[in-house]
Amino acid sequence: MMKIQDIIESIQPLDKVAMNAARSYNDNLIKPLGSLGRLEDLAVQLAGITGRVQNDMGKKAILVFCADNGVYAEGVSTAPQEVTAVQATNMLYGKTGVSVLAKQGNIDLKVVDVGIHTRKKLHPQMIEEKIALQTGNILHEPAMTKQQLEAAIEVGFRMVKSMKEEGYSILGTGEMGISNTTTATSVIIALTGISPKEAAGKGAGLTRELLLHKIDILEKIQEKHYHASISPLEVVRRMGGFDIAAMMGAFMGGAYYHIPIVIDGVVSIAAALACFCCNPLIKDYMLPSHRSAEPAYTIAAQTMKINPYFELDMRLGEGSGCPFAMYLAESAAKIMAEMATFEEGNVDKKNYIDIREEEK
Repeated sequence: MMKIQDIIESIQPLDKVAMNAARSYNDNLIKPLGSLGRLEDLAVQLAGITGRVQNDMGKKAILVFCADNGVYAEGVSTAPQEVTAVQATNMLYGKTGVSVLAKQGNIDLKVVDVGIHTRKKLHPQMIEEKIALQTGNILHEPAMTKQQLEAAIEVGFRMVKSMKEEGYSILGTGEMGISNTTTATSVIIALTGISPKEAAGKGAGLTRELLLHKIDILEKIQEKHYHASISPLEVVRRMGGFDIAAMMGAFMGGAYYHIPIVIDGVVSIAAALACFCCNPLIKDYMLPSHRSAEPAYTIAAQTMKINPYFELDMRLGEGSGCPFAMYLAESAAKIMAEMATFEEGNVDKKNYIDIREEEK
């Protein structure tokens, strides 16, 4: 694999020629100009990512990176740590939220062990890429070494390469790891400068007392690791998790291999934000899905200037928001491929106004 910094620096802007051609073609489809709103913008973005005006978004997969976190020892989660292994396995048996939603959307699920706290082979279809049994406890030490960070990023990057070679056209990012809301929030705090009190949320379910404890832990984590000159990669190395680092690799891979890749919830957007802080161009290859109910998600989204498509009050994680965005991407592509033009439909374009101009 290339060096991480070389990958970051190699990312190119979206294909403006393809985007202009897609915009022009979309404006010639048999509808009032602008009447399909953000679907039209999405079709143009897809053209910029792939370099093609018309795209097939039919082969879809969600990459779910699973890992345990040493900060679990500080009582920041109500669920026991073994739930990571249990739920990662349940995903492959089709029992979890993301499993059901992926099946409904005809989306393949790729579950990757990058650091689950067990030495057992959990399922025949589990992709084994374990970096370690868990990260370091970020209250007291860095989450991982530089070598472990690079290894985790490489896993995500290689997964995207493999998916492209298998013909996948759009990917989603998911995760499973008890206490990873704490690591994700720590990363977002460090990269945005927001206070722990403003960023902290209830994760998978915390009482008010436990939430106050979590805020205290988040403050101490920043005191331990943050300094003004810290780089985005160093933030993730010190305060993140193997799942976050692997998702960073996936986002880098999406930009490098020109595959649209979907952001899910707060853990996913922590990885997306870290990539954005490394090179803002990487963001252009990402698609938002829903606005997570976690406060840190909104902070990250505002920093990146992305506008999620859905407001569903979801906070599950797992990649559960990705199927909704994938449906939109598939719909935007279908419109470009199957909707008639004015000429094909024998309709005079002059009879339509440009709704976008009217709304200015």
